[in-house]
Amino acid sequence: MFPTVVSAEYEGGYRLRLAFSDYTTKTVDFRKWLDGPVFEPLKDVVYFRRFFLDGGTVVWPNGADVAPETLYEARGVRTRRPNNQMQRTRSATVRRRGPRR
Repeated sequence: MFPTVVSAEYEGGYRLRLAFSDYTTKTVDFRKWLDGPVFEPLKDVVYFRRFFLDGGTVVWPNGADVAPETLYEARGVRTRRPNNQMQRTRSATVRRRGPRR
């Protein structure tokens, strides 16, 4: 069973930053899927930005969508960071004030 999309954020152009249910996140460029009549309206960036999440994937008002497993397997920069690891990473970058002992 593939992870589902739990959040999406517009990154510019036809790119969305996606977070999946297994804590994987990546930016995906949707240009390669903008062929065919159902995807024609998405070529207008203003319309593309009207995406929302439904059924674990990204959907547009005209019913266009891309399967979550396709998005999960798509090329993109992937990172996997559980929440507690992200907190540790942030706290590890705090600088000390004053002289080191």
